[in-house]
Amino acid sequence: MAPAPERIRVRIVYALPDRQVQVDVEIVRGASVADVVTKSGLPDRFQELAASPINCAIFGRLATLSEIVTGGDRIEILRPLVVDPKQARRQAADATRRGSAAKP
Repeated sequence: MAPAPERIRVRIVYALPDRQVQVDVEIVRGASVADVVTKSGLPDRFQELAASPINCAIFGRLATLSEIVTGGDRIEILRPLVVDPKQARRQAADATRRGSAAKP
């Protein structure tokens, strides 16, 4: 009889504007990020995750869905950007320049 596969524990996090959802998942060693996402049940709870490709990070570092997780990993499901950060900085700089030009 073969020994049971070793199990590891990881945490998966999905941060929304008004709250953060964390799920601890126990999974077999050698599982991928995609396996953890599926086992967490988060795509079933949040329709936007089921409707679009999921991007993830492990401790803030971008990770592919096929990447193998290790025990203790913190997997973050990333939400799509609403505004391009570079464009937002340009708009803020333009607004600041216009504001200072209007002052006597």
